[in-house]
Amino acid sequence: MSKTSRLRNEVETYLNENNSANTVEIFDHLNTRFKWGATMNQVGNILAKDNRFEKIGHVRGQFRGSTYTVCIWSLSAQIVTV
Repeated sequence: MSKTSRLRNEVETYLNENNSANTVEIFDHLNTRFKWGATMNQVGNILAKDNRFEKIGHVRGQFRGSTYTVCIWSLSAQIVTV
């Protein structure tokens, strides 16, 4: 069992409710949801290495006072059930 299984499951739940979200929104959600939170590196690795999530694009905008390009994520098409 991985150390990030609760975080991974929470990301899946969050994306299931919101259809898509960028990396900063997911990071903020995890850090408000859990007492111990997560680092941005953990969030990036969770999203990139778990086949339940797929990158659907990127957006450039103001995040935390600076301009960044962040990825937009959604649930993988093979996982979504109707």
